[in-house]
Amino acid sequence: MASAIAIDRKTEDETAILQVIEGMARARFNKDAAAIAAAYASDAAIYNLAPPLEHVGINLAETRAWLETWDGPITIEPRNFKVTVAGDTAIAHGYMRMEGTKIDPPAKPNFWMRETLVLERRGGAWKIVHEHTSVPFYMDASNRPAFDLQP
Repeated sequence: MASAIAIDRKTEDETAILQVIEGMARARFNKDAAAIAAAYASDAAIYNLAPPLEHVGINLAETRAWLETWDGPITIEPRNFKVTVAGDTAIAHGYMRMEGTKIDPPAKPNFWMRETLVLERRGGAWKIVHEHTSVPFYMDASNRPAFDLQP
């Protein structure tokens, strides 16, 4: 019986974590800075594509300013996420496709990124405490991002 309870809990946790990831995608699509920040712990270590090398937590003013550089929604499509839960800690990794229309300079980015998230259960909710996003680049001395790759 205890085994069935553990399995049910793990499935429940995995579902809740995938919902956090899907919620982040919705928040970016809706350009809702507060909803984006809600997924993160205030002390989260964030290693995303934008400088500097590390961000600590989500800065709402910076997030709002970034959202304003887009004309219309921003699609961040999560795909192939795998979740591993160990008590109150979880790791999720997969791919995210980013697509939208940048205002200045005008551009229509559409590319895949690699995403790794570490989450902790805090106050009964899963919060992102570490995020690492990367785009591979060609190792041919051009340093070009490999935006043409797809999962």
